[in-house]
Amino acid sequence: MSPPALPPSPAPLRTAVEPRYRPPVTNPARIPRIPFTALALAAVVALLSALIGPAAAQAAPGESRPVYSYDRAIRESVWVDTRLDGDADGKTDRVAVDIVRPFEPAQQGRRIPVIMDASPYYSCCGRGNESQKKTYDDHGRPVQFPLFYDNYFVPRGYATVLVDLAGTNRSDGCVDVGGRSDIQSAKAVVDWLGGRGRAYTARTGGKPVAAGWSNGSTGMIGKSWDATIANGVAATGVKGLKTIVPIAGISSWYDYYFAKGAPLYGSGPDSLAGMVDSPDAQKRCAAVQQKLADGAPRSGDWTDLWTERDYVRNAGKVRASVLLVHGMQDLNVRTRHAGQWWDALARHGVERKIWLSQTGHVDPFDYRRADWVKTLHHWFDHYLMGYDNGIERAPMADIERAPGAWSTDPQWPAPGTAATTLRPRAGTTPGVGVLGTAKAPQGATETFTDDPRLSEADWASHIDESTPAKAGFSTGPLRAPLRLSGSGKVTVTVTPSTSTAHLSAVLVDLGPDTIRNYAADGEGITTLDRRTCWGAGTKGDTGCFKETAADTQKVAHTVFSRGWADLGNYADPHKGRPLTPGKPYTLTLDLAASDHIVPAGHRLALIVAGTDAGLIDPPASRPKLTLDLSRTSAELPLTGGAPAFARATAGAPRDADGAAPLDGIAPPRSISRMPDAS
Repeated sequence: MSPPALPPSPAPLRTAVEPRYRPPVTNPARIPRIPFTALALAAVVALLSALIGPAAAQAAPGESRPVYSYDRAIRESVWVDTRLDGDADGKTDRVAVDIVRPFEPAQQGRRIPVIMDASPYYSCCGRGNESQKKTYDDHGRPVQFPLFYDNYFVPRGYATVLVDLAGTNRSDGCVDVGGRSDIQSAKAVVDWLGGRGRAYTARTGGKPVAAGWSNGSTGMIGKSWDATIANGVAATGVKGLKTIVPIAGISSWYDYYFAKGAPLYGSGPDSLAGMVDSPDAQKRCAAVQQKLADGAPRSGDWTDLWTERDYVRNAGKVRASVLLVHGMQDLNVRTRHAGQWWDALARHGVERKIWLSQTGHVDPFDYRRADWVKTLHHWFDHYLMGYDNGIERAPMADIERAPGAWSTDPQWPAPGTAATTLRPRAGTTPGVGVLGTAKAPQGATETFTDDPRLSEADWASHIDESTPAKAGFSTGPLRAPLRLSGSGKVTVTVTPSTSTAHLSAVLVDLGPDTIRNYAADGEGITTLDRRTCWGAGTKGDTGCFKETAADTQKVAHTVFSRGWADLGNYADPHKGRPLTPGKPYTLTLDLAASDHIVPAGHRLALIVAGTDAGLIDPPASRPKLTLDLSRTSAELPLTGGAPAFARATAGAPRDADGAAPLDGIAPPRSISRMPDAS
């Protein structure tokens, strides 16, 4: 069946909130079959498009149309040679590649572009909000492709290609968690689609098979680990990869497991590999898992393993355009990944666009469905089919301001944003200070003791009280809104009482609001029972998915950016060392990228503390830390810079000592150790 009609595109520079579009509810059990006359008409349209050429074809509809039959699509599997022998069996590994592509272009001898999702999750864990897995018929032909990409795009003239990473599902080799084998699993397929690789009809033996139906233009998409693979493949500069759409992707695997030496999880990549390895791989990949364990010591020191898995350093090789998507409250793949990847791409002039939601680790199909499908359609049409639809001239950034309410910006970070230095000063009550531009006098200090039981929510709720586990600093109620757009950092000088110490710095919006409940199971969404269909379908792959709604909570404060570090990394961000109790150390904590507006009447706060429970692991001891206020500062990305801060805080009163607790959302006590759904 045809997909539901989509609303017209918004004006390119529109900044008003977009109304939520809800497509009609469709029963997947009653998907109508496409009549023969429609198929005949589709074939005529396709033939005319081929005869009159792409320019004229584009001039007519302005976008690809669902003119090809989905139920007659070609479904096949091939095994692509990666040219690596990751499992050391004396043979190069082959990765399984499942393909669905329209029948009519193949019949006409027309070549088509590819939308590709390379993943380790097609058999172990599933994809999407409903954890869909690949399914096959009795002959091993693919039946169900997870997600909507095949249902929506195959009728529009695209092939959808799903790749099992080495060591997963039906592929040879071993999972190496973002390393050479992971990336080569997908890069080899891009090469094969461009006529530069080898593939076979079987996992072992088989006949050689060429991708003669592919025009060599590939777009990669995926969420989480899949998005990470897209980033890594793009960073190789592989020919033929025209665009990537990384949703909540990792840009450097070190930053998934550590924050400047502070451990974010109680395990390393070897455990993650064990979770996704196929049964065959589990038998033969012990050596690879041991190599992962040896190369990722829990000390947090940078090793060659992390260098191999740092895609940011190779951003200059990226040829593909990038549509980057991330939840600003993603506590699994933190937004540091989005921020540093975005900044590196910007330095190298990569064509790009960004969506930032208020959700956690969630696909935009599940929080802004109609707009996402429309955007993705235009994006792929432009970069893979060559349509001049203006998507590259549309606003660079879409940002969720409130649940379901979005604004746009012509560039990101927002125009006029400048790094602005703010400083903490002591107040009249210990641990309850002031945030402003004036520097604290020499000798001014605040003291706190690390309490691993407490989280950022505990600190922020009691920011106006003297509590032993944190030092908090806030402005008075703002006279005008204050926007922070991009990545910031906090530099502290701290004297520890022990030889190990972990630090946290968080930015908080102090004021009432209704936000997405990002720490709940749905990370900001609730899944409903009703379904809508996004493309054509068959009995085995309906293209129909459960709708969602925003899961919201009223709060009195919102933590909107975070940063962590091990104080032992004061001299080298890549290597820790023991501390001398009683000696001061200076360290910079990198704050995760965000885009947040602190409204007039609210207060902006900075909190410095020890272990952020549930988000970083505690140190070996419970240090008492003395913060030198005269040598502590925050460099924040303020839109309008220092003048905007001066206007927003001019004459603002500041005396909230002893106020009632300000409830907010507490992070989960444990975060998923897989870069996927929590």
